[in-house]
Amino acid sequence: MTEPATFSVVVTSYNYRDFIETAVDAALAQTRAPKQVIVVDDGSTDGTPELLRKRYGEDPRVTLLLCENGGQLTAFHRGLEACSGDVICFLDADDTWGPEYLARIGELYDARSDIDFVFSDLQLFGDENHWMGYADRALDLGYTAISTYMLVHWYGAPTSAISLRAVWARRVLDLPESFRANWRLSADNCLVYGTSVLGGRKYYLPTRSVRYRIHGRNGWWGQRTRVNEYHNRIRSRCLIEHYARSIGLNDNCLESTKHEFKTKPEATWREAKRYAMLVRMRRGNWWKNLERAVAILWPAWKHRSKAPREYRDLSSS
Repeated sequence: MTEPATFSVVVTSYNYRDFIETAVDAALAQTRAPKQVIVVDDGSTDGTPELLRKRYGEDPRVTLLLCENGGQLTAFHRGLEACSGDVICFLDADDTWGPEYLARIGELYDARSDIDFVFSDLQLFGDENHWMGYADRALDLGYTAISTYMLVHWYGAPTSAISLRAVWARRVLDLPESFRANWRLSADNCLVYGTSVLGGRKYYLPTRSVRYRIHGRNGWWGQRTRVNEYHNRIRSRCLIEHYARSIGLNDNCLESTKHEFKTKPEATWREAKRYAMLVRMRRGNWWKNLERAVAILWPAWKHRSKAPREYRDLSSS
């Protein structure tokens, strides 16, 4: 019998002294205890390091990494270097989890050795209060490399609702040093896009356990202008191209669009429309491409009333 997966939790913080105890305590209070909780303070100047030493310095369950400021991607790297669990979960210091979060995602990782990346829904609280998720039920997304590469589609969630197997975390964070400056914020793009493009299998599991705090200092959240969204889109495109080049992926991948679509046991109507668009982008006979698009859309159209409904997800893309 396969041993249950072990969890390493990486909590990253920069000047979140007011929130970080809530985040760390939530990780320690899980009904399925993590193997380790690693707290990376990214050069805070608000007294966070002193608070962490006083509160957790003698707690054997917590590893404190108090570092110079380098940004979120650098903090991810530092935390990952200390991880020894099978699955890596990331938690922003201003967010929190309900006590069943690791138990819920752990059941899935234990049961499905083919699942590489799991993301959850979010309960926004603080300055906003509402629920956000990817779909109206649990959803095996299969493989998403072609859709992500060609359409820059985001199959994921913000940092605190993301988990992935350690081998995948190490693959997607194996980036050149120069990328750290570009991803001082919104480094969850690296986790989300990297796992998709490099060929990880994804699963959306609503847990009702991730609480995402809105407080006006959430980086990208408080700065969503057209210019910033444009720059983030360009950075995301460059990131995706980097991952694609590393495995030789290019637009010839469109030849395999229908095969990627077939890896999804229960696709949403929106997903079917995405893949119909992709097969029509394929080089060659336009009529054949149209036939392939119809072959994807027609079954999805017939069963759309019973298919999962996909919502607009909360993302930093």
